Amino acid sequence: MVNLTIDNIPVSVNEGTTIMKAASSVGIFIPSLCYLEGINEIGACRVCIVEIEGKEKLVASCNTVVEEGMVVYTNSPKVRKSRKTVVELILSQHDCYCATCSRSGNCKLQAIANDLGILALPYEREVVQKHWPADFPLVKNSAKCIKCMRCIQVCDKVQSLNIWDIEGTGSRTRIGISGNRKITEADCSLCGQCITHCPTGALRERDDTARVLDAIADPDIITVVQVAPAVRSAWAEHWGLDREFATPERMVTAIKKLGFDYVFDTNFSADLTIMEEGSEFIERLKDKENHKFPMFTSCCPGWIRFIKTQYPDMVPQLSTAKSPQQMFGAVVKSYFAEKIGIDPHNIFCVSIMPCLAKKHECAIPVMNDACGDPDVDVVLTTRELVRILRADHIAPVELPETPFDSPLGTGTGAAVIFGATGGVMEAALRSAYFLVTGKNPDADAFKEVRGLDGWKESTFDINGIKVRTAIASGLGNTRKLIEAIRRGEVEYDFVEIMTCPGGCAGGGGQPIHDGIELAGDRVDYLYTLDKNNPLRFSHENPDVLAVYKEYFEKPLGHKSHHLLHTDHEAWKLDFIPNPNNKKRYY
Repeated sequence: MVNLTIDNIPVSVNEGTTIMKAASSVGIFIPSLCYLEGINEIGACRVCIVEIEGKEKLVASCNTVVEEGMVVYTNSPKVRKSRKTVVELILSQHDCYCATCSRSGNCKLQAIANDLGILALPYEREVVQKHWPADFPLVKNSAKCIKCMRCIQVCDKVQSLNIWDIEGTGSRTRIGISGNRKITEADCSLCGQCITHCPTGALRERDDTARVLDAIADPDIITVVQVAPAVRSAWAEHWGLDREFATPERMVTAIKKLGFDYVFDTNFSADLTIMEEGSEFIERLKDKENHKFPMFTSCCPGWIRFIKTQYPDMVPQLSTAKSPQQMFGAVVKSYFAEKIGIDPHNIFCVSIMPCLAKKHECAIPVMNDACGDPDVDVVLTTRELVRILRADHIAPVELPETPFDSPLGTGTGAAVIFGATGGVMEAALRSAYFLVTGKNPDADAFKEVRGLDGWKESTFDINGIKVRTAIASGLGNTRKLIEAIRRGEVEYDFVEIMTCPGGCAGGGGQPIHDGIELAGDRVDYLYTLDKNNPLRFSHENPDVLAVYKEYFEKPLGHKSHHLLHTDHEAWKLDFIPNPNNKKRYY
């Protein structure tokens, strides 16, 4: 243990602890901009500077280790003056039009500047704006970038894609795309982790709210919205509501007040996905000599982008099942349109997702099987949903509960855990067991696949058949798993991949709480919803059973193959390979 004094408070911490952590242990907050624990501890922003008695220079508290007898001042006159100067210099190269920023009110730079009482800038402002394609799902505003390096470190260390890099030196330093590429040429997975870890509004999703509001206002258009499982775990965080109060039914009421004609649950199509993907896995197992294993899940479009750019030879091992989002769109513009007697071309299908990559997925040219139009027209992130609810002055705390619409509004517990890493695997195994044995397992028989570990593996016995499974979340963990498969070090039958750490609950479209990772809390809530649902098996969803009886006949049937499956090799993802990935990982 090391003993020191911070702001006249005696502190005792383990050897090797940083001053910032030591201060935090006794309730002393030191502001910072660039710091991310375990990811970005480089002291680049200098906002976390502190004064050490006996030393002339101020030091960054985020990466300076405590020493015995050290006396530290975190807010001395010298520190306050220097910190204010540092922030003023940052603001001199920053677009300060906060009122038109997506992060206004939730921006670390804005908060620190306010706390320091900065009411005017003494330095000449020099803001550099670089062109960025407005139609790309990920938007970067160089004028708001403070060069904290968080995006670089998250992409390198967590996601292993090395999309971002430093350009220039000194005051001319900028964050750009590695390899002198354009973002449209890069092998970006669109995970959005750079967005959720950016302290300002320099990175955000493409805003599609205007398209949705225009559709709602058009009397000739039928607006149909689906809501993903993970959205219900985070949609009301902005208002500080408990998840137990912010129920899915209260969320439905809020969305209905926006003016949508139908509000459905993506859990319905998650159950449908299990029926198709689980059946496909069983068919591959029966014909093992003619298929290469493992079979990979195909629910996550960020993962699809990753495998197509990093391991294109393994694309045939993907399940051909569409994601729940795309299955839902196909069902709405075929079965549902027929059922209510409307022209599918008059349906505007909106998805609310915790994800950026879904914006890309709905625009893939081959995702138009139902009527020739895109199966899903627009995707909004959870953050975009919050913005339009705020714009309409909808206060969730005052709303009653409303059930999802029928007949595509029923979801099981197996479906809701799609939002958690391991959830797709667990849901699939529950139904695979039934499809093989004709009886249900214990609903929690496969809980070994749960947890936030980046790479998990388990083997299950289904009626004498050994099924070797693996789950990875986060693309860095995914790369390690795939490389181990390719080296022959591990063998699996079925592998679930989620692009974002923790799964969709930690998706790049979820609400941002700087420095706080909430994927674990959101995942726990999803498992609570599963446990409390009277239906916990996808094959028992009455709406899914009805759609097979009335329309698809059976899983893997002719009509379901046409509408609910896709060819992942039928479309191209144009990109320039990143040489850093081959050098670093292969």
